Amino acid sequence: MQGQPVPLSRRLLAEATGSFFLLATVVGSGIMADNLAGGNGALALLANAMATGAILIVLITMLGPISGAHFNPAVSMIFAARRDLTPGDAALYALTQAIAAITGVIAAHLMFGLDAVQVSLTERSGASQLFSEAVAAFGLVLTILLTLARKPDAVAVNVGLYIFAAYWFTASTSFANPAVTIARSLTATFAGIRPADVAGFIAAQLTGAALGWLVARALTTDRRIDPI
Repeated sequence: MQGQPVPLSRRLLAEATGSFFLLATVVGSGIMADNLAGGNGALALLANAMATGAILIVLITMLGPISGAHFNPAVSMIFAARRDLTPGDAALYALTQAIAAITGVIAAHLMFGLDAVQVSLTERSGASQLFSEAVAAFGLVLTILLTLARKPDAVAVNVGLYIFAAYWFTASTSFANPAVTIARSLTATFAGIRPADVAGFIAAQLTGAALGWLVARALTTDRRIDPI
């Protein structure tokens, strides 16, 4: 996902742009799906998953050469561990991703005539939800690193397809992203998560991402995965 070195300011702008549109899509498509599905939860989830997977393909394709198209603090953490990002740059990526993600949620609310900032009441707690998030992040990191090592041009499509699938095979609908989790606590719509459940989700996501990196290192000796 990482292209030619570019100035940090441009990379941060790319991360902000991608994170903004990712959350505007996740929340906006959730609102639209909920409005049109007539109470059919499966149909609403299908529409939400399709829109999210599609926008990821677009965003990673156009922004990957600039910033790596992480849009995800857990992914940036892994790239810092790989020494593709400095710890300071990774921290700035994460902060930018979170702020832009929140802005994307607000934009989605405004586009649908809702209150700009809300608090979710949707409970997503319990062992199955946390395990789902660990599995979701684990699989996402594996998808990124192993595709990057073997077929870099396919990263955008593979990530989009993975997230589309993970919406359906995880009980949590695959947030797999701390910035997404924080931002979605600020929407009382279809995509929301109760603020009290955010910390557990993030802990599970970071754990799953770290395990994904370790397994990716074990599966290949490619220096792009294990530069040590």
